[in-house]
Amino acid sequence: MIEKYHYLGEKGFRFEEGYGLFFENELIGAAVYHGPSAPETVVGAFGLPRNDQEGIWELGRLVLESSKNGKNYGSMLIGRSIRLLRQSRNVRALITYAEGTRHYGAVYQATNFKYCGMSAPKKDFFLVDGTKQERGKTKGIAGEWRSRPRKHRYVLVYDKSLTLKWNIQPYPKPNEL
Repeated sequence: MIEKYHYLGEKGFRFEEGYGLFFENELIGAAVYHGPSAPETVVGAFGLPRNDQEGIWELGRLVLESSKNGKNYGSMLIGRSIRLLRQSRNVRALITYAEGTRHYGAVYQATNFKYCGMSAPKKDFFLVDGTKQERGKTKGIAGEWRSRPRKHRYVLVYDKSLTLKWNIQPYPKPNEL
């Protein structure tokens, strides 16, 4: 489902909890949750040290069968999957992203996530053959640094003892992009 419908296709991803949305016994959507991809994100978002990030989750993949987009299935999947996640796991906060070149996160707005602006500009190193170098040294290697698309950041906070350090901003709208 994710390989077929998510824009990252076959690119690997982290997985701790996954939920499917079924319609007439057919899988039409999936939501995948995991711990934060980068501990530094949680440090910046909540000021929590790297060794105290229990209960912070990331909605890492959300997909729907193409014909189901824009019809409330996405918000239903998010709402129900969060309820199930919270029943089985400690969930202090959720973070998710919308890649700015693809969408602005309307489904996260519809499910009451708070909008916290765009991620910081980042670059990835690409080798001469066009493949991205995921990790490691780049000094002395032929290639180039390329800007990566910035992402819209969305957060839901359940633990009232957490202080969100990112500024909550008005939701972006499609005509403002």
